[in-house]
Amino acid sequence: MPRKKTGFLYEVHPTPAKGSDGGNIVYAKPAKGRKLSIEAVDDYCARHNCLKSGELKLAMEEFMKAAGALMAEGYRIDTPIGSFAPKLALKREITNPDDVEDSDVMLDGVEYIPGKHWNKAIQKWLFNGFSRVENPNTQELMNDKERLEQALRQNLRKGYVTARSFAFYSGLTLYSARKQLEEWTKGDTPKLMRTKMGQMHIYTEI
Repeated sequence: MPRKKTGFLYEVHPTPAKGSDGGNIVYAKPAKGRKLSIEAVDDYCARHNCLKSGELKLAMEEFMKAAGALMAEGYRIDTPIGSFAPKLALKREITNPDDVEDSDVMLDGVEYIPGKHWNKAIQKWLFNGFSRVENPNTQELMNDKERLEQALRQNLRKGYVTARSFAFYSGLTLYSARKQLEEWTKGDTPKLMRTKMGQMHIYTEI
């Protein structure tokens, strides 16, 4: 995993919020597509941090087992990379606390709060600063209906679409991808139907 000499690659995207000059306020985000698996990070640690190959992955798997068991007992787990705690939700709408029964409670994922040391851990490696890469204009992509339809068809080959997968195929930001998918669920003749599956929404063809 060679170090990029051009610096931290980032993109600039507009937000729906308007600035004082009437234009859309923009924000910066890491360049799209830069993603590593735990196997790649494990390999990096083996080559640069004197760890045995597979050691990091094994440690992560063991941490998941231990943290899962402890969070199942209601504990928050504090670690150098942040804290993890179980999130709970109610299966139905209840307004009177006395009406809540054990059967009404459900696990709603894990809350993660990043550790305070992350910025320092990253900052010391930012030798080359930041380098902007040109990303597609979101508004132009949203107006290119043929491209959006093609991206949708590519996604539907597996039977359903998620906002994240549609963003990948279309080049849109996650916000714009979700907005477009929602548009296709509306109107007299909607193209898609939204269904909640676990912690995410999937969209299927009608």
